Amino acid sequence: MNAFSVPARQQVSAANQTLFDNLTKSVGRVPNLFSVFAYSDNALANYLTLNSGKSSLRAKEREVINLVVSQVNECLYCLSAHTAISKGQGFTDEQIIQVRKAQVHFDPKLDALAKLVKSIAENKGHAGPELIDNFYAAGYNQGNLMDVVVGVGDKIITNYVFALTQVPIDFPVAPQL
Repeated sequence: MNAFSVPARQQVSAANQTLFDNLTKSVGRVPNLFSVFAYSDNALANYLTLNSGKSSLRAKEREVINLVVSQVNECLYCLSAHTAISKGQGFTDEQIIQVRKAQVHFDPKLDALAKLVKSIAENKGHAGPELIDNFYAAGYNQGNLMDVVVGVGDKIITNYVFALTQVPIDFPVAPQL
């Protein structure tokens, strides 16, 4: 498979150039994975709208979703990006490994979330009733479940983009499990 080249700002549409400028202002650069979305005149804007949408889930909970789904899908790009982001959210290296394994010993609520997300990702949206019951027993509600589904969908999109494009990873590479 041929890896996609990462388009430069001048190689993308004017609308995407504006998005590149906004990303550079907010995060300091345009991550390679976001850059390849810009081959489409619409995909980058659509994805950023989804990714930046409001959620009932806290930032750490969203990172649990990102790490677990990326682990299930074996997406080294997203594992690397979200390992770095998770550290910025206060997770330790050991906690990140626990999250990726969906064996979160340090936080029962995040453990219930991780186990549910793993089942959703592995089973094409299906999860056993006991996992859903444990999710609710941990303090989550039906609205949170809908936000989990959106988070899983968001991460599947980027996992699939990397699988298809194999863009160079521009984050410190996450350790293998």
